[in-house]
Amino acid sequence: MTAENPTGPLGGHLDDDDYPAYTMGRAAEMLGTTQGFLRAIGEARLITPLRSAGGHRRYSRYQLRLAARARELVDQGTPIEAACRIIILEDQLDEAQRLNAEYRRAADAAGPDPAA
Repeated sequence: MTAENPTGPLGGHLDDDDYPAYTMGRAAEMLGTTQGFLRAIGEARLITPLRSAGGHRRYSRYQLRLAARARELVDQGTPIEAACRIIILEDQLDEAQRLNAEYRRAADAAGPDPAA
């Protein structure tokens, strides 16, 4: 890192939740799980890690949050396929609620409907 390039060699990716910064080994270590668990949630289509030029799986912070949630559910006794489906549905609901709030703000900013 330098004064000219405060983000260092990552080129501004330090704040990017979608940047695939973590190797499979590091991700498993951070989550306190196994690489097999990460492969299993990938097979269940919860997350799809990007691949490095050498073909190694790379995970983003967003994907690690999803994996951590899956681990919580599995640790509570939820089958892995069901845990992944629950998380996918939770994620879709969050996105729908975010969009709904955005549309409501836009409608409020536009003012009252003259046709009403």
